[in-house]
Amino acid sequence: MLSLLFKEINSFLDSLIGYMVVVVFLAVISLFLWVFPGSLNVFDSGFASIDSLFVITPWVYMFLIPAITMRQIAEEKKNGTLELLLTRPLTEMQIILAKYFSGVILVLISLIPTLIYYLCIYLLSFPVGNVDSGAVWGSYIGLVFLGGAFVSIGLFASSLTDNQVVSFVIAMFFCLLSYTGIEAITSFAGLGNTGYLINQLGISAHYDSMGRGVIDTRDVIYFLSFISFFLLLTRINLESRKW
Repeated sequence: MLSLLFKEINSFLDSLIGYMVVVVFLAVISLFLWVFPGSLNVFDSGFASIDSLFVITPWVYMFLIPAITMRQIAEEKKNGTLELLLTRPLTEMQIILAKYFSGVILVLISLIPTLIYYLCIYLLSFPVGNVDSGAVWGSYIGLVFLGGAFVSIGLFASSLTDNQVVSFVIAMFFCLLSYTGIEAITSFAGLGNTGYLINQLGISAHYDSMGRGVIDTRDVIYFLSFISFFLLLTRINLESRKW
């Protein structure tokens, strides 16, 4: 499994995909935080805060993560190498986990450079260090779980087809639906307490909760269950090829 994991990571780093994802992500985030005027701009907000980073990133990830995952299984199907991969002494779940963690690692690589933004805010604040660090680190943890959830969706979408474009569209749709679609539906429907319970099925409610700086066990369990659910669907889809 580890050899397959390293192979997947190397395939990202040996091509332009991995570098393009990181560059595009950092470019978009930097433009909104430091260049484009508006409420998301750090200087225009008047506060020593990088909350805008945690507002923008989920929307950017809705496009970038499906672009990362769209080829992981779909390309194997198209090239006919999936059957060869399944003949190795690896279970379907080990193959899925290797591909999953390679995607998560690329997400982490894209996040690490943004720590420079936190350092800048830390130094620019008055007095120096007057930053809600608890909320920042909670939001970063939330982003890691969010990225992991989107990767699991993208991997499942990639297992449904051998067309990378179709995989990208399906993954983006499910990412959008799980992040903000459920919340939008419940808010328009006006379901009251029932709407609140339904809203808890969406990612944004748990992501926002982590952004407050409090890591609730319920939020962690939600993300782990969400990821496990889509990985299980991916496994079922791969195993269905034997039926």
